[in-house]
Parts: sequence; C-alpha cells; structure tokens
Amino acid sequence: MDEIDARFREVNQRVLMHGGMLLDIVPLAKLRAERDKLNQAVADTMAEITAMGVQVKDINIGLLDFPCVVDGKVVLLCWRLGEETINYWHGVEEGFVGRKLIDARISNARGRKKTQ
Repeated sequence: MDEIDARFREVNQRVLMHGGMLLDIVPLAKLRAERDKLNQAVADTMAEITAMGVQVKDINIGLLDFPCVVDGKVVLLCWRLGEETINYWHGVEEGFVGRKLIDARISNARGRKKTQ
C-alpha cells in the first residue's frame, strides 16, 4: 500500500506542477482497486487477530499483546516482531516501556483459564 500511495503522490505532484494535465486514468483506477483490496485484506486479518483475543498495539513494528490472568489480575504478555518467543509481560496500564521478563509466577499462569 505504501508503494501505491507513493505512486499517487507522484502523480498528484506532477499534476500540481503542470497546473493540471490529462491523465490515463485506467492504470490509476487499477492501482486504486489494488490498494482497496490490500486495505481490505489488512482489515480482515486484523479482525481475525482481534477475534482471537490478541491486541495489536503497533502494526508497523509488529507489537502484539496477549491478555493473561495472573493472581486474579489481567496482565499482558508482550511480543514484538523478531522475537522468537513471548518473553515479556507488562501491566495493562504500563505499556511497552513497562515490559518485564516473564518470571515463574507469570509462566505458571499462562495456561490458566479464567474462572469467571
């Protein structure tokens, strides 16, 4: 989508620099349709991920949180693209900067199901 957006910016810039011009709109319409299709695929994938209970925190860096109940409190297991496994967690209010290594208490709670 970024490449398509860049192409549209180039075309817009050329039109502005020339004070208007005739364009072959067929290739541009195809690009627009391709972008719309890609955008819909992203939206569908995000909906699937969210339906599984995963929270997408930052799509650009691939940051995901997985809610988990530990000692009756919800914490978030935290994974970032490039990390081999989920090794970090943080409180709901702490965010990425509050990441801590998973300890035995968190690790033992990971498989626990909510009882409420």
